Amino acid sequence: MIEIERKFLLKGDFYPFATKKARIIQGYLCASLGRTVRVRIKDESAFITIKGPSGKTGFSRSEFEYAIPYPDAVEIMKLCRSTIEKERYYVPLGKHTFEVDVFHGTHEGLIIAELELSAENEPFDRPEWLGEEVTGDVRYYNSYLSSHPIHNL
Repeated sequence: MIEIERKFLLKGDFYPFATKKARIIQGYLCASLGRTVRVRIKDESAFITIKGPSGKTGFSRSEFEYAIPYPDAVEIMKLCRSTIEKERYYVPLGKHTFEVDVFHGTHEGLIIAELELSAENEPFDRPEWLGEEVTGDVRYYNSYLSSHPIHNL
């Protein structure tokens, strides 16, 4: 499966437009350029995800995600070399939904909006709170953030 995703920093208040939120903890078993293996606990659900390298544009990469039992995820999290914590807000706009991640811990203050698309050139509405695009900038990959504090950006 191919994930096509765009990432943006924010320049305004998105909170009034959010329709729901989830608490997320992600742990990284492997995080290197070209491949990532992570476990995610999202509220009461759990997943393991394998991601491949990004393409030339930084928009697309292979992604395989599978639900796993919650107790397994808790144990796997103990094996992870690094973690991140965030709240994800869902902001529908037109036919798309922005996923806005508000980071905590060593990344307090960082907010990134992600948008999944069905094609790299698919048009989408840009809300006024959407700021600079950081798609393809590895410093904003969650796997990179998991082992690099925000003050290093």
